[in-house]
Parts: sequence; structure tokens; C-alpha cells
Amino acid sequence: MASWCVRVVRQSRSVLASPVLLRASPRLLCTAAQKKSNGQKSEEDQSGAQKTEHSPAMASWTEEKTELEEQLKEMTDKYKRALADTENLRQRSQKLVEDAKLYGIQGFCKDLLEVADVLEKATESVPKEEISPQNPHLKNLYEGLVMTEVQIQKVFTKHGLIKLNPAGAKFDPYEHEALFHSPVEGKEPGTVALVTKVGYKLHGRTLRPALVGVVKAP
Repeated sequence: MASWCVRVVRQSRSVLASPVLLRASPRLLCTAAQKKSNGQKSEEDQSGAQKTEHSPAMASWTEEKTELEEQLKEMTDKYKRALADTENLRQRSQKLVEDAKLYGIQGFCKDLLEVADVLEKATESVPKEEISPQNPHLKNLYEGLVMTEVQIQKVFTKHGLIKLNPAGAKFDPYEHEALFHSPVEGKEPGTVALVTKVGYKLHGRTLRPALVGVVKAP
């Protein structure tokens, strides 16, 4: 039994020491190293390919993002301009409505001014010395004309129509119309010396300029 064991051990040593196995071992080691190296290269190639694939996609996304931001900026600017235009239109429309309310009676007021002028001329033409209890008919007529003139002026004032009687005031081309210029002693040049026809303003706007004579330097 002992001799058989010794033979088995010797045979095993001879097999391990055979040149065939010694030549095959380096090949196996090279093959394993090559496979490992090829595996690493394959992983690197795959990661590089993924990076290459990601780069165009990222560039496309960045370009699309920039384009969308520009479109958003442009739309925001257009929206703000539209809001500003709408607000301006609203203000203009509101101004037109307010002006229509204030000056819608302008034509009617111009016609009434002629009536007021006639009443004023009628009261001025009555001789003051004739207004007495001895002449009751003329006195009553005159008082009626005066009351009518006062009442019509109250109605004018109620609706924003104000009389302009600029005697002695500084000449204003926006409110007065100069019929003549003449030197007047004791009066400052550029002032109104005579009012031939009173003017009127409707809510601050000159409806009819006063017809005046203006003092000029001698």
C-alpha cells in the first residue's frame, strides 16, 4: 500500500512538471489578460459612445431652450405693449366721453348766447330816467327784462357757461378778439379799453371770445 502511494505522488509530479503544461500556462494567462483588457476597452467605448450620443442631444436641448426663452421674451414685450395701447385707448375713450358730457351742449349754448345778447341790449337801451313810478308800464317791462337776464345767467353758470367781460384786464388772445388798437390816456398799453361784445367760456374752454378794443402805446 505504501509503495502504491509513492508511485501516485511521483506520477503527479511528473505530470505537473511536463513541458506541455508549462507551455500552455502562459498562453492561458495571456488570453485571460487580453479578455480583461478587451472588456475594459468595450466598457470605455460604450461610455464614450453614450457621451457622444448625449452631446448632440444636450446641444439640441440648449438651442431649443434658448429659442423658447427668446420667444417668451418677445411675447412678453408684445403683451406689455398691447396692455399699454389698451390703457391709452381706454383713457382716450374716457376723455372723449367726458368731453361729450361737458361740451355736448356747446351748440345749444351758442344759440342761447344770442338770446342773452338781445336781453342785455334791451336792458341797456332803456333810459334810466324813464324808469319811475310815473311810468309803471316801462318800469315793469324793464324789471321783467332784468329778471329774465339774471335768471338766464344763473342757468348758464349752473351748466358751466361763464360770461367774460374783460374791461380793464390784460389782453388775452385765447379769450379776447381785438377789433382795434388805440392809444388811451391813463391806460396801460396791452389792456382792454373797450368791450363791444362780451365773451363766454364753457367749462374753461372759450366758447366765444370777447370782442374788445386794445390800448396801444402812443
